[in-house]
Amino acid sequence: MNLHRPLTVPHGRILVALLAILMLTVPASASSLETEDGQRDFDWEIGAWHTDVRVLADPLSETADEWLRFGGKSVVRPLLDRRANVVELQVSGPTGRIDALNMRLYEPQANRWSLTFINLGDGLLTPSLHGGFHHDVGQFHGDDHLGGRPIKVRFLIHRQGPDRAKFEQAFSADGGLTWETNWIAVDRRIGT
Repeated sequence: MNLHRPLTVPHGRILVALLAILMLTVPASASSLETEDGQRDFDWEIGAWHTDVRVLADPLSETADEWLRFGGKSVVRPLLDRRANVVELQVSGPTGRIDALNMRLYEPQANRWSLTFINLGDGLLTPSLHGGFHHDVGQFHGDDHLGGRPIKVRFLIHRQGPDRAKFEQAFSADGGLTWETNWIAVDRRIGT
């Protein structure tokens, strides 16, 4: 007796019709739809984090690399139904402290995020970086100036599970051919 009969055309059509009806009657979750377009890319980061930061003292210079170390806290808060968020960064170390904000805004027409860093020490906003996530890595690029010369900026976010992330910023003075990393932050979740 053959228990494995091939699927006949009528059975196949019935199966396709049932699947189509199921797709129409079961509502898709809002978060799965928004994840596809990138709007929820930062949802995983909402909450409080312990942050260890290393900053290159004099990027894109001929001086020997000197890394400054800071530690503290960052808090990521959602805004506008999570179409935007803000990172509040407060870290300190032997050479001083960094108090800053990072404003992130989702641009649905471009399916990308803009990131704008705000240094509370000098009250200045940096030019926005633009990009998004592919799997667990976010890549954001933009233009800026350093010491009066134009540079390219690359910011990478490596999601390393639900409770750990690594952030790296790099500058390029040659149009993106070579990059020098100047900011590395490792975050570990401490609360939501």
